[in-house]
Amino acid sequence: MSNTTINRVNATLTPEAVQTVKNAIAGIQQALPFLVGLTPNERVTLPKVSVSNKVFTEDAIRAAVNNPDLLPPFVKPQDMQADLDLYHALDELVLLVQQTAEKLSDTQLLAGSEAYTSALTIYKIFGAAATSGIAGSKTLHDQLKQRFAGMGPAAAEPVAPEA
Repeated sequence: MSNTTINRVNATLTPEAVQTVKNAIAGIQQALPFLVGLTPNERVTLPKVSVSNKVFTEDAIRAAVNNPDLLPPFVKPQDMQADLDLYHALDELVLLVQQTAEKLSDTQLLAGSEAYTSALTIYKIFGAAATSGIAGSKTLHDQLKQRFAGMGPAAAEPVAPEA
């Protein structure tokens, strides 16, 4: 059973802190006004840069720059290089943002888990108190027990997840 006395995340998030984070995210979006959104289909079907085809792309850009007379006017090696440069520059930012998003998600999951596990403990305490005949505890236990109504007999006595 989870130990409800271990509280790995014990923090508050003030409205001011939330606004500060929102402002920082808005600042990122303003600093990168060219960011685009893709459809799910585009995410799947667009060709992607890998280690091997990145080298191929770099080689093609060099060949195009060194042999412009072989290219039609609509092929612009400088645009290809700009795209590849942007890819490299965003690579570092994507990693940092993904790490932050993962920590946000993990912290949210842990905070919710700790609250829910503690709620299950309180439910069991009220149930034990009601069984012992402590005044007022049956009402509290019955109120919380409504959450598990219709879930079958096993759900009436939920078990906290293992730690």
